[in-house]
Amino acid sequence: MRGGPLSAGFEGIICDLDGVVYAGAVAVEHAVDALNRLAVPVVYATNNASRPPSDVADHLRRLGVRVEAARVLTSSVAAARELATDLPAGTAVLAVGGPGVGVALRDAGLRPLAPGDEGEVAAVLQGYGPQVTAADLGEAAHAIRAGARWVVTNDDLTLPTERGPAPGNGSLVGAVRNAVDRDPEVIGKPHPPMYELAADVLGVPPARVLAIGDRLETDMAGAQAAGTSGALVLTGVHGPPELAAAPFDHRPQYVLTDLRDLAEDYPEAGVDDGWHVRGSARARLARGGRLEVVGAGADLLRAALDALWTARDAGLITAQDAGRLVPNG
Repeated sequence: MRGGPLSAGFEGIICDLDGVVYAGAVAVEHAVDALNRLAVPVVYATNNASRPPSDVADHLRRLGVRVEAARVLTSSVAAARELATDLPAGTAVLAVGGPGVGVALRDAGLRPLAPGDEGEVAAVLQGYGPQVTAADLGEAAHAIRAGARWVVTNDDLTLPTERGPAPGNGSLVGAVRNAVDRDPEVIGKPHPPMYELAADVLGVPPARVLAIGDRLETDMAGAQAAGTSGALVLTGVHGPPELAAAPFDHRPQYVLTDLRDLAEDYPEAGVDDGWHVRGSARARLARGGRLEVVGAGADLLRAALDALWTARDAGLITAQDAGRLVPNG
């Protein structure tokens, strides 16, 4: 993509929520205004499975984001639709997690049972919920050992909040895995179904979509797996050191300081006499493994990442070296 506002190069945007639009109940600085100014359609796709799309849309509207529930996709919705493709309508499924899990199953034509309800289940759908108990996890383990299919909405180990990271669904899934003899099917990011479904909602081919997130191993890896472009925004979990150390299949095509960068010129990468160039910024790996940089701001970080990733891929430095050398301010 050539220089110009980043958002102008795409026909649709898939935007993560936790760490990108909000952290807990609080809006990320500049996110609301930046999203409301976009001229391209947006689908909000989150691995957080605890709430139904209508509740998530209400939350976003309270923060000032203009959005309808039909433009919110949770990993519960994606997982329930995946189950509904294989199970007959009305099949009983154990719903472990927040209210969003049961609502998604019901909307997909399946019959959710809560932990402790009577009846056999054909599958377990496990998603995040702040009120999930050890007893709930135990019921999931019992059903899985009895032969129920085990599908989980996502396996993020942590969840961003206004007080910092808290245990996420992956941590709860790990507790169940300790009590059973098989691994779950994971539907949410980084697996393709979430982004493929979001692209369908947008009515845009994945190749014409920009996926925005704050996590390398879920948002950016998922974008690559689904064939969309990825933009990592530095308002959530991962920052410059993690970016520089990222393996190839976790790297974003674009790096944003915050969502205002969607409306800014995004310079192409270039190389000039050994310097990696982004706009007026440049960076190169000098002799002795020292990173030399000229410039400031987001373009300096982008140029530095170009230089460090090139050196890493050539075997000149390690991931740890790259994380240590990258500008982090």
